[in-house]
Amino acid sequence: MLGVMILAPTSTFAQSGTESPYSQFGVGQLADQAAGFNRGMNGVAYGFREHNQVNYLNPASYSAVDSLSFIFDVGVSLLMTNFEERGVKRNARQANFEYAVATFRAAKHLGVSFGIIPFSNIGYKYSNTERVNDLPSPTSANTTYTNTYSGSGGVHQAYLGIGWQPVKNFSIGMNASYLWGDYSRSITNTYSDSYANTLYKNYSADISTYKLEFGLQYTQDIGKKDHVTIGVNYSPGHNTKADPKCVVISQNSQTLVADTAKFEIRDGLSIPHILGIGTMWNHNDRLKIGLDYQIQKWGKLESPEYKVVDNVPQYTYVKGLYKDRHKIALGGEYCKGERYRSILSRIHYRAGVSYASPYYKISGKDGPKELSVSAGFGIPIMNGYNNRSMLNISAQWVNQKAAGFINENSFRINLGFTFNERWFAKFKVD
Repeated sequence: MLGVMILAPTSTFAQSGTESPYSQFGVGQLADQAAGFNRGMNGVAYGFREHNQVNYLNPASYSAVDSLSFIFDVGVSLLMTNFEERGVKRNARQANFEYAVATFRAAKHLGVSFGIIPFSNIGYKYSNTERVNDLPSPTSANTTYTNTYSGSGGVHQAYLGIGWQPVKNFSIGMNASYLWGDYSRSITNTYSDSYANTLYKNYSADISTYKLEFGLQYTQDIGKKDHVTIGVNYSPGHNTKADPKCVVISQNSQTLVADTAKFEIRDGLSIPHILGIGTMWNHNDRLKIGLDYQIQKWGKLESPEYKVVDNVPQYTYVKGLYKDRHKIALGGEYCKGERYRSILSRIHYRAGVSYASPYYKISGKDGPKELSVSAGFGIPIMNGYNNRSMLNISAQWVNQKAAGFINENSFRINLGFTFNERWFAKFKVD
C-alpha cells in the first residue's frame, strides 16, 4: 500500500453544496432542507406553527401566517470541513446559496407558500494509489495503479404549497414540487507501467420528476399558558423515470486504441416514501421545545450497478445497496417576548441536536452515521420602516463517521434573512 485516500477540494467556493466523498453514493448527500429559523434548532419543524417564519417542512403550518404579511426568506451558508483517513487530513471550505422561499395568506385560514430548496448534492474528487501486487515480483515490484474518483451535480426542488385550517386547532396542507438535476460520476484507473491500459468509467443521469408532500397539525391546550402541537408529514415515493447511463472505455496507452461500451437502464432511479412525525410544546409563547422523527424507506429500492460476471460486463438493477434512513431531532427556542422594547428581550435563542442513520451501504457495510449539534439566534430588524423582519444566524457542527472509512467534521455558519412586509392592508381616506 503506497498511499491512502488523497482528498482534493474541487473548488474553494464550489456550487455543488458539498465536497464529501460520501456524496458518490446513492443520489448524493441529502440536503439539509431546513429554513433559517429551523436550522438553529437542528431542523426541528413538524410541530412548529410560526406566524412570521416560513416552515415548508410541514405545509400545514402555512395556515398560521399573519393575515397582513408577505414573508420572503433567503438563506446562504459558509461550510468548512475537515476530512481524515489513516492519519491524513485535508480541509475544504465553500459558500453556498441555500434556499429562497415565501409565504402569504390568500384567504382566511388559508396560506400559500412557494420557493426553491435543495434536495441532494454531489461534489468530490480524490484518489488512492497501491501496488499491483502486495508481494513484489520481478515484473511488478515497482508497478502501481491509481484510482481517481470525481463527481458533480445534484437535484433541486421548486415547490408550491397551501395550508388550510378547516376547524379550530386543526390544519392540513400540501406541497407540490418539481425535482430536476443531473449528476456525473467518474472513475479513472491508471498504471505506472505505460504498457497497461487505462480504464475509464462514467455514470450519469438526468432527473426530471415530481414530488408530493402532505402535512397536518393539531394543537391541544393543556393549560392557560401551555399547548402542544402534533405534526405529521408524508411524501409518497415513486420512480423518477430517469435513465441512468454507464460508459466504460479501455484505452491502450501506447497505441491509443480504445474500446468503448455503453449501457443504459430504463426507469432506473426512484425516490423513497418519507414519513415524519413531531411534536412541539409551547409555554406562554416564550419557550418552545420540539421533537421530530423521520423515516425514509430506501431499503426496498433498487439501484443500478456496473459489474463483471463471468467476464461479461453488466449494468443492472441491484438490491441491498440502500437501507432505511432514520433521523431524530430535538430542539427549541426561547424569546422573552416580541412586544418588549429591549432588543435582548426580542431575540430568539435557539439550540438543537440530531442523529441520523445512513441510507446506503459501502462495500456491504453501513455508510456513515451523522451526529449534529446547532445553536443560533433570531435577531429582529428594527428601523423606521419595518420592525417585523428578522436575521436568523446559526452555527452547526456535523460529524459523519463509519468504521474503516473517512471521518468528516463540518462546521457550517447559516445566515437567513426573513423579510416580513406589511401587505394587503386597507387604508381609510378621510
